[in-house]
Amino acid sequence: MIPTSYPSPQEMARLTARMLLEIKAVHFNAAEPFTLASGLPSPTYIDCRKLISHPRIRTTLMDFLTVTVMRNAGFEAFDNIAGGETAGIPFAALVAERMALPMTYVRKKPKGYGRNARIEGDMTPGQRVLLVEDLTTDGGSKISFVDAIRETGATCAHTAVIFYYDIFPQTEKTLGDHGVTLHHLCTWWDVLAEAKAQGSFDEATLVEVEKFLNAPKEWQDARKG
Repeated sequence: MIPTSYPSPQEMARLTARMLLEIKAVHFNAAEPFTLASGLPSPTYIDCRKLISHPRIRTTLMDFLTVTVMRNAGFEAFDNIAGGETAGIPFAALVAERMALPMTYVRKKPKGYGRNARIEGDMTPGQRVLLVEDLTTDGGSKISFVDAIRETGATCAHTAVIFYYDIFPQTEKTLGDHGVTLHHLCTWWDVLAEAKAQGSFDEATLVEVEKFLNAPKEWQDARKG
């Protein structure tokens, strides 16, 4: 079923943040920071993969994501829904089901044998493809997936994610310069606001997290090594 009537973007953001906190997908630890894939420290970590194990929340958020994309991009804007390997694959399948569209997925790199493909499933020249992922930080991985889609002759001008960091100022410009519009449900700012409202973490931790969100590079530089 295609959802058509849902809360405002602001209310969806608040509810998404609340759900992520409820299933403990949000982790804050200023005393012992997490190490990101870049090797840099961070007092925040989010695990959107946990959503697939919570059917009520998963269903609600996929409805939210579908209606957000249709509101922003159009009800007949896409012909194919592509998930990015690996975290984006289940969410792409769920969005594709709601929009009654074909689903494909994009590998991070060619698999190295057989057809040596990056695209799995049927994607044809001229199709308008929506790239679905769990989250985006600086947008870099999205560019690689978009390029792989475009190499098939399809177009890809939109990507949709559940969670957008919204702390790196160049992200949307990087995607925009590549001809891609970003759609998302919530950001670290929404999660921080809801965490404060719920008292989900102690005040000292929330203060340190807010410092990081306001100046991530400076926070990381001070803790390197």
